[in-house]
Amino acid sequence: MIRYLIPDDYMADPAVHVFNGKLYIYPSHDRESGIPENDNGDHFDMRDYHVFSMDDVEGAVTDHGVILDVDDIPWAGRQLWDCDVAFKNGRYYLYFPLKDRTDIFRIGVAIADRPEGPFTPQPAPIKGSYSIDPAILDDGDGNHYMYFGGLWGGQLQRYRNNRAIECGAEPAENEPALSARVVRLSDNMLEFAEEPRDVIILDENGVPLLAGDRSRRFFEASWMHKYNGKYYFSYSTGDTHLLCHAIGDSPYGPFTYKGVILTPVTGWTTHHAIVEFKDKWYLFHHDSVPSGGITWLRSLKVTELHYNPDGTIQTVTN
Repeated sequence: MIRYLIPDDYMADPAVHVFNGKLYIYPSHDRESGIPENDNGDHFDMRDYHVFSMDDVEGAVTDHGVILDVDDIPWAGRQLWDCDVAFKNGRYYLYFPLKDRTDIFRIGVAIADRPEGPFTPQPAPIKGSYSIDPAILDDGDGNHYMYFGGLWGGQLQRYRNNRAIECGAEPAENEPALSARVVRLSDNMLEFAEEPRDVIILDENGVPLLAGDRSRRFFEASWMHKYNGKYYFSYSTGDTHLLCHAIGDSPYGPFTYKGVILTPVTGWTTHHAIVEFKDKWYLFHHDSVPSGGITWLRSLKVTELHYNPDGTIQTVTN
């Protein structure tokens, strides 16, 4: 089963969670902006978020409308890219990347009393935040962790050790690849409780992946889930168009590379969420088939996901 979910609009980069017995989908919202395509992603000029819910994966999809708009955010510049939502103590927290008025990506927080919003943004971004693609893990023990970062237009190459550098660039091919970041959130869910750490991905020999290993190294689109007590870090390889996964014993890693989840889709980007619902596992992602291959007009889809006996994830082929 592979199903397109929202045929009447372009939605991408899904974050998906089970709240109150329903699936809730928080995607980015593509639109035709008239901006020429480039490696900085300026053509992805999204300006709002919708939320969708489903009682069943094969059932109706309910659009709850706009839950946050660029105009609602006091520090906004442009580009509301991929977001995620977490629940704690009766409230829902929406984490979103947005360029500030100096065109630097920061990560903000908006709060709601219901999963369908609307969400009210905080007056400023999270102190010390940067780059894109926040994904939140509820570890089940009261702790929540954010995974974030993306190369090229996501600006991750402009940082080392959580500090901006003068001339951002990717490492040489024989140097360790740039890593996603992981950080534990504060109890109030509004701040970083510590300095972000590197998410290290190891090869089969226990060696960190190199920047030149483009079919396996991290590029963007972090997601974290747990299965049989293990932590599964999944991500996109960006310019080689794969979704991959790595497995570890801690939310901080390190994670050992285990294989491809999804082969390349139509359209440049690959971005996803993995969620268990009614005793089955599902992969939510997007492609550009309905738009005729236009990379910045993407459509959400879902397919069932399966694990091998050794705990690795079986590859879904497009």
